[in-house]
Amino acid sequence: MSQSTLPVISPYDRLGGEAGLRRLVHRFYTLMDTLDEAKGIRDMHPPSLAGSEEKLFMFLSGWLGGPQLYVEAYGPPMLRRRHLHFPIGSSERDQWMLCMDRALDEQGLDETVKTQLREALMRTADHMRNQPE
Repeated sequence: MSQSTLPVISPYDRLGGEAGLRRLVHRFYTLMDTLDEAKGIRDMHPPSLAGSEEKLFMFLSGWLGGPQLYVEAYGPPMLRRRHLHFPIGSSERDQWMLCMDRALDEQGLDETVKTQLREALMRTADHMRNQPE
């Protein structure tokens, strides 16, 4: 097989498909629920994180190259618009990334994959800011 015909492995598959992504998202919300440093973003969520966890799983599934579960259920993500009623500044972005960074660290991923995911997630998290600094 020549190099040009090697299959492209999506980030979704590199995470371990559905099971791996569910582990990541579950750990992310467990951290959000337990880290004092994430209290600001935890307080933006309902008492039960189950619905938020499922929506993030569905969104990340498609965003990472897996099934487009979120789009099929809710239509285009329009992330920034859907989050406009939450005040999101650098602190909230950083709290979100703290939880995601720690969750990613625990997945046993290759460092290159982790770095690529972190950079892409940080760009998205930064785009969500809607508060002046």
